[in-house]
Amino acid sequence: MPEEDLVELKFRLYDGSDIGPIRYSSSSTVAMLKERIISEWPRDKKIIPKLANDLKLISAGKILENNKTIAQCKPPFSELPGGAITMHVVVQPSSTKTKTEKKVDDLPKKNTCSCAIL
Repeated sequence: MPEEDLVELKFRLYDGSDIGPIRYSSSSTVAMLKERIISEWPRDKKIIPKLANDLKLISAGKILENNKTIAQCKPPFSELPGGAITMHVVVQPSSTKTKTEKKVDDLPKKNTCSCAIL
């Protein structure tokens, strides 16, 4: 693999700690990065993602899509020599409970008059 085809990335977790920097091929997809993050996730954290869909990667203010490659997501200022690109990791565990439970706002509202006659 040619040296210029590699991109150095580090991932900033919710508590400010980092995973990496690690070199990846620019043809690697965001989904592959998420799988690697899950495998390298520190086990001493309170929140531990189980699936790649539990993670969102943010780079240059944009949420990255799973099917995009690093080359497609790379910000233009990443061409500066000697630096790793930092991507922020947001954990949003998928919850099946919240989908099946009814929220208070979803319940039918009763029509009541709140008029006061003086």
